Parts: sequence; C-alpha cells; structure tokens
Amino acid sequence: MRNALFFDIDGTILSEVTGKIPESASAALQKAHDLGHLLFINTGRTICCLPPMICRLPFSGYLCGCGSYIVYNDEVLTSTQIPKERQAEIIRQVKAANAGLLLEGKEDCYRSSHITRFAKLEGTCRYLATLGLTKEHYIESGLCDFDKFVIYTDEQTDTDTLFPALAKDMDLIDRQNGFFEVVPKGFSKASGIAYILEHMNIPMENAYVFGDSSNDLPMFQYVKHAVAMGVHSNVLEPYAEFVTKTVEEDGIAFAMKHYGLI
Repeated sequence: MRNALFFDIDGTILSEVTGKIPESASAALQKAHDLGHLLFINTGRTICCLPPMICRLPFSGYLCGCGSYIVYNDEVLTSTQIPKERQAEIIRQVKAANAGLLLEGKEDCYRSSHITRFAKLEGTCRYLATLGLTKEHYIESGLCDFDKFVIYTDEQTDTDTLFPALAKDMDLIDRQNGFFEVVPKGFSKASGIAYILEHMNIPMENAYVFGDSSNDLPMFQYVKHAVAMGVHSNVLEPYAEFVTKTVEEDGIAFAMKHYGLI
C-alpha cells in the first residue's frame, strides 16, 4: 500500500539541538522510500532555504512556503507570488508599524540593510547567510520578489494597525514570542497536502504528517494520522494522533515503526 508522508524540517527531521539529522531518521526515510512510500517535505521555508542535507534525502517532492510552491519529481506543480504592488505596500506597512521584517522568495531571502533590535531576526539572518542567502539585495533596494514573509514584533510595534492591514489578504501564523509567519490567504501546509493527494490520487487515510510547531497546525487538523514530535507546540496537542520521541531520541524512526511504515 502506497502512503504519502509529509515532514516538517526544523524540530522534526532536523534537530534544533545538534543542527543535524539523526542517522536513524535518514535510514528510516530511505527504507520508506524503498518500500514505495512517497515522501514530502512540508515546510514554511521557501525553496531557496532548503538545507543541502535535506535535499540529499530521498524525498519525492517539496511543499515550500506553507503550500505556496510545490515541486514533485523536479516538476513545479504550483507557484505563487505576492503581486508587486502588494509587496511594496507590505514593506511600507511593516516599516510604519516599527516591526522587524524578513522577506522570503524563491531565489533568496531579504533583510534590512540596518541591524535591527530583534535578536531572533538577526540570528535567523546569520543562519541564512550560511546557506548563501540574504546577500544579493536588501529590502531597501526595492528589488526583492517574495512569496511570504515573517515579522518580529515587540512593545514598540503598532500591531493594532499592522495586523488588520495585513489580514485583508494574508494569514498570520503566530509562532509565539512576537514572531509571526505571514502567507497569502488560502495557502497553508494543509492546502499543500490537499493538492498532492488530489494530484497523486492518494486517499486521505494513506496520508501521515510529522511536525512540532504552530505552523504545522493546519496539517494536523487536516490529516488523521498526525505525529507530534516529543517536543512540540501545545497547539498541536488536541490533534496529534501519536506523540513520538524527540528528534534526538530517534523520534522519526520510532513513529514510522509504530505505524508499520518501515
């Protein structure tokens, strides 16, 4: 029986403690692939942000940018971009509200030319630089094409004005502690799964999802076989069919064995 397995990256396959993929996870994915299952990354990251170590694993496709960009067997099935006029408006709105901003596109990610007061934003930019990103253009250049973005807020941010302005055509995903992931309305990790299941003619009962964070909530609400990692956001708890071990404790392999997938 062919199943479709959808995996988040950070905190699910890739350890946020060690920065590595456990050997047990790599072996389990390879075995599942050899048994004929279809394996997909389902991530908030845009396609340019996929770590090389992830791309070396036997994935059939990638659902990136919360379902806004889908690749299967090197074929782009769907690709969405925020319209140019709206891009410029978003940048103005976020700047006026005094929030931190990181733009995420297919080719690159874009940061401000100035060091911000948001430590988490600066840390993310340092990580992206290790992938060769955030070096081509700054946000101020006006040369940034992006599919989604993230904002960083604090007590100095005018969220009362900013959030309604964005919500007219964007969905804000609360990643907690003032950090929000923002995607065009209608796109989510669930919409990406729905597209693949229909495209591949795979029944819902043959779908399995693996995740740990709040942006995984739509796919946990959508798919019955939802696996939460040993360390996970509380918002996933009501929808998790199974809670596995942590990444570092071989949680991916443990869950796949639990379901008889390997």
